[in-house]
Amino acid sequence: MENRKTTNILLLIIIIPFIFYLLKILSFIFIPLIASMFIALLFLPLMRWFNKRKVPKFISIFVVILIFVALFKIGGELVKLSSREILTTDTLFLQKAEKKVSDLLFNMEDFFGIKYFVKGESVFSNFLQKESISNNFSFIANFISKTLSMTLMTAFFVVLWLAESINFEKLLNNTILKQKYASVKTFMKIEKDLRTFIKVKILVSLLTGIGIGLACVFFDVNFPIFWGLFAFVINFVQMIGSFVSVILLAIFAFVQLDPTSTLFFFVLTITGVQVLFGGILEPIFMGRSFSINIIAILVMLMLWGYIWGIPGLIMAIPLTVFIKIILEKFPRTKVLASLLS
Repeated sequence: MENRKTTNILLLIIIIPFIFYLLKILSFIFIPLIASMFIALLFLPLMRWFNKRKVPKFISIFVVILIFVALFKIGGELVKLSSREILTTDTLFLQKAEKKVSDLLFNMEDFFGIKYFVKGESVFSNFLQKESISNNFSFIANFISKTLSMTLMTAFFVVLWLAESINFEKLLNNTILKQKYASVKTFMKIEKDLRTFIKVKILVSLLTGIGIGLACVFFDVNFPIFWGLFAFVINFVQMIGSFVSVILLAIFAFVQLDPTSTLFFFVLTITGVQVLFGGILEPIFMGRSFSINIIAILVMLMLWGYIWGIPGLIMAIPLTVFIKIILEKFPRTKVLASLLS
């Protein structure tokens, strides 16, 4: 009996890294599949509402597709507005930005004792000369093509989830949870918690983006629509996103604004927006239904970020919530679930 237990532990130690290896290798399938599952959870109440009124399934799915198209249209218009903002920038701002960036880089070179840029030359042109423009273009084209293919696959999987071609409840019942009552109860718990997380995250990110955009308008910082849209998108990366948006916007404000009290109060304002929505309102809205400790969040962010990159950083917390709920259903793994709490 003891030998069997030891063998099972050794097999588990071998299988877990192999599973993560497969998730990394087959990321082009698993990323849209998991992302579509989270998106489909948001539309399940609408699908049930249509089902109660005996609306044909193809009509309800068509309505969901129209909602997707409308959201993409709104997002595209916002991107166009931010692009127009940037393209209409006057040359004086670019010259001022280049001078401040040059001074900052030269001071850093003197401090660290390294020489990369040549004084008297344009820093931007110097950078462009040392980096291959064709390589940058191919990288951008590759990124856009991957993003587009992932988006289309995600939309396809969302339709399959909503059409019940992929039934998550039956999948749980046939694989992890053998009892039907347990699988139904677990599915309801997963659906409730993940839907709460996704809705709150969307609301908090939207409020953060609006707050950052209004702060840019109030302090007369350029590109308020762009920075508001950037803050909305990057805020989906738990913990890291808020730091990135504040640091990048503070650097941009340093380039545009003189280092006076205006710059100080602007940085204080955008930091306050992130603390208010991300640090205070988000935990209040989410409650304690799936509380996860900060160490577990950091570990999961590093793990899923290593496996799936940026999509992994975005989906790290929902995946952790899912794993925690599953672990709570088995007596032997309740200790692991308590470690995440």
